Amino acid sequence: MPSEKKISSAHDCISFMQAGCELKKVRPNSRIYNRFFTLDTDLQALRWEPSKKDLEKAKLDISAIKEIRLGKNTETFRNNGLADQICEDCAFSILHGENYESLDLVANSADVANIWVSGLRYLVSRSKQPLDFVEGNQNTPRFMWLKTVFEAADVDGNGIMLEDTSVELIKQLNPTLKESKIRLKFKEIQKSKEKLTTRVTEEEFCEAFCELCTRPEVYFLLVQISKNKEFLDANDLMLFLEAEQGVAHITEDMCLDIIKRYELSEEGRQKGFLAIDGFTQYLLSPECDIFDPEQKKVAQDMTQPLSHYYINASHNTYLIEDQFRGPADVNGYVRALKMGCRSVELDVSDGSDNEPILCNRNNMTTHVSFRSVIEVINKFAFVASEYPLILCLGNHCSLPQQKVMVEQMKKVFGDKLYTEAPLPSESYLPSPEKLKRMIIVKGKKLPSDSDVLEGEVTDEDEEAEMSRRMSVDYNGEQKQIWLCKELSDLVSICKSVQYRDFEVSMKSQNYWEICSFSETEASRIANEYPEDFVNYNKKFLSRIYPSAMRIDSSNLNPQDFWNCGCQIVAMNFQTPGPMMDLHTGWFLQNGGCGYVLRPSVMRDEISYFSANTKGIVPGVSPLALHIKIISGQNFPKPKGACAKGDVIDPYVCIEIHGIPADCSEQRTKTVQQNSDNPIFDETFEFQVNLPELAMIRFVVLDDDYIGDEFIGQYTIPFECLQPGYRHVPLRSFVGDIMEHVTLFVHIAITNRSGGGKAQKRSLSVRMGKKVREYTMLRNIGLKTIDDIFKIAVHPLREAIDMRENMQNAIVSIKELCGLPPTANLKQCLLTLSSRLITSDNTPSVSLVMKDSFPFLEALGAIPDVQKKMLAAYDLMIQESRFLIEMADTVHEKILQCQKAGMEFHEELHNLGAKEGLKGRKLNKATESFAWNITGQGDLLKNAKNEAIENMKQIQLACLSCGLSKAPSSSAEAKGKRSLEAIEEKDGGEENGKL
Repeated sequence: MPSEKKISSAHDCISFMQAGCELKKVRPNSRIYNRFFTLDTDLQALRWEPSKKDLEKAKLDISAIKEIRLGKNTETFRNNGLADQICEDCAFSILHGENYESLDLVANSADVANIWVSGLRYLVSRSKQPLDFVEGNQNTPRFMWLKTVFEAADVDGNGIMLEDTSVELIKQLNPTLKESKIRLKFKEIQKSKEKLTTRVTEEEFCEAFCELCTRPEVYFLLVQISKNKEFLDANDLMLFLEAEQGVAHITEDMCLDIIKRYELSEEGRQKGFLAIDGFTQYLLSPECDIFDPEQKKVAQDMTQPLSHYYINASHNTYLIEDQFRGPADVNGYVRALKMGCRSVELDVSDGSDNEPILCNRNNMTTHVSFRSVIEVINKFAFVASEYPLILCLGNHCSLPQQKVMVEQMKKVFGDKLYTEAPLPSESYLPSPEKLKRMIIVKGKKLPSDSDVLEGEVTDEDEEAEMSRRMSVDYNGEQKQIWLCKELSDLVSICKSVQYRDFEVSMKSQNYWEICSFSETEASRIANEYPEDFVNYNKKFLSRIYPSAMRIDSSNLNPQDFWNCGCQIVAMNFQTPGPMMDLHTGWFLQNGGCGYVLRPSVMRDEISYFSANTKGIVPGVSPLALHIKIISGQNFPKPKGACAKGDVIDPYVCIEIHGIPADCSEQRTKTVQQNSDNPIFDETFEFQVNLPELAMIRFVVLDDDYIGDEFIGQYTIPFECLQPGYRHVPLRSFVGDIMEHVTLFVHIAITNRSGGGKAQKRSLSVRMGKKVREYTMLRNIGLKTIDDIFKIAVHPLREAIDMRENMQNAIVSIKELCGLPPTANLKQCLLTLSSRLITSDNTPSVSLVMKDSFPFLEALGAIPDVQKKMLAAYDLMIQESRFLIEMADTVHEKILQCQKAGMEFHEELHNLGAKEGLKGRKLNKATESFAWNITGQGDLLKNAKNEAIENMKQIQLACLSCGLSKAPSSSAEAKGKRSLEAIEEKDGGEENGKL
């Protein structure tokens, strides 16, 4: 079995198939039979038994096989009543005969399915163009390279070397291998040959290396994308990067460059091919990281008001342990600022010798001087990010020491201090771009209309205030402290004020004033008034700090407050764990600059969003996220684990964090006693309704009956995911990247409509019934306005029909190509083109551009199977064309209704009052109005963008596959002109808010 012996070549696959194994045979009538399948010794036919048929009928000639599909991608699987119980990764189908009949099978593991698929594909391709290394491994490019490596290390030229030398050589080629494992493998090989000597021959060295260094899951992938060779050429690599990895504008030269950098053999580099070891190294390289490189730099609009961003914030920054006993330490600031933190906390008290200090007031024994802290802040403030740094000042100093603080800050920070008075004529805070390299002081401020040199303000001591509120004799009055004018003047656009309620805030709060909420208070507001909280945060900054009850400095869940649009959610950076993982992962995006632009539905003045959304968000097309957990690499023992020695039983949890509708968790099976290369091969699907707020957390755990133990994790924002085959670098409990410890996964995102990187994510899947629900308009209860919105009902239905018809046509072509919903159109065209090639290797169809759209025309008589595929392709192009050409007209009708509705926005409250609406009913009418205005036309606009992108993908794929009559150079030029024509049709599009 593959768990005992790794598959590392076509020879291994064929040997396994000749030995035979039991597979389940699936019939359309919901029946499933167990049959024992074998490959004939002469490699000419596949046989199965027992069967009622005579032996000659219970067989399939290899020469009759047209195609082998992995997964449940035939009519039989789609129509079988038990299909849902069959694992996608264990299923495969053999299509044979002129009518493409299917033999549908299920293996007992994904590994076994991969062996049959790889072996059969190899045999089918070999029958067309004989290859010379099916009989053994000795002539493969890999073995030729390993021989040269061995000969270079064999200084005596005897064809034999010491075991120690061989072990060292393999360690050099693969540093992740443990020495003990290499020695054990040599002992196994020598024992199987009944050798007494420990010296290693060239053959034994090659055998040991292949068994130790071949990851079967990578081998199966290599065979699949190389069209059954055991290496990739530049063309294979180019198609893989374009169709699977979502890389745009890839050229043959770029692929040759990758081969030169990653191929280990000199011959491979010279001839331009990538064998299994070079391909493995490439997949493990930063170039195949799961994190989108575009997000490793500042990629978002930084010119919007400060209140439109999430801000990386630290709580009790001066502590490096818990808040009960922990000492104050300047290293807390160093760590936070290096991690891109943009809001730090300074709790300042009187010190001796007129020097203000920072200390933990639960542990006064250790403190640091205020001056040393601001000097460290000044040194590290803009190392990780150039965007503004907010100092949250907790002032507990006497007036004389307040003046010392001011003097020291002015001296240390100089002109970095932002003290410009806010302009009453403005409505929003300045942008991060405008505030670059500025230090903003958040704190109390004396009334602006008084000229006093000092005065009383409410205390900023959050923990003490919460303690007072929870005490029995609390009378609702806040403690007052004295503030000097000099310190007051340093506070400009972050003046601390007390929150009372949203009604008061929306009427009287100034945009430069900021409220701090305790976790408990913020949670209550988030549950009771989620829509109001979101609307409040469109204009004002909110700061959330952990409950005073968290004496161990544990962390709140920041996602709960990000969902309400709260910008500054302060975290205890000194306390690792799941909550800090979410916070760290979230702020990796946008270049780690500490500012992340919130979704537009949380920023637009008139838009509807509730943090408690249980379903689809208006104006946002939900996506399906498909994650296949393939394997793990070099998992360490959990920290502190000692009961089971070196043996671990890993499994993987996938957590989705976001709005409540998106939160979910799934896990793989446990792989017993394997930490080096456990194979999981399991696929999961999640619906994500608000991608801009979603995060994925991969967690690897050791399955233990006493209690599962943590091995590693990685948290990534949804918007930063790259599609295709990716390695996930795992982090330790404290957040450090662990060297060589990875998860190998496949990512696909389907039904993305516009936005982001279309070439990566503009994939499609059949839409569900929910689409109609969330594009329908809500009744406001005010006849004048409802009559205006009713006019939009017909164009909205037109928009839905156009989008659904296009999506359904795309699903049909995928099904006919035998591809899963996760496939993209480039992959469809590659599959389609392979079916449209005649026996003499020429295409039976040709690309013809009609009005800039890529149609396929038959070049003579073609079989019915091909006619059916061309008809489905033609329908997809027609539906896409209709949407592209009609979208603007329908879109304009929707826009006119919304513009007419907007004229009543200012009068909404007065109209409601006249109709007798008040309190909750009036609020509901306002919400429904916002719902109707929010992004109803965006979905159509996005669908048009998606359709245009699809046309580009199809056209480029047709050129790549050789389905063009014209020579490649002129075809390419013609293709470019056609793409430009579609772009021109798209020009002049309405860009206003929909």
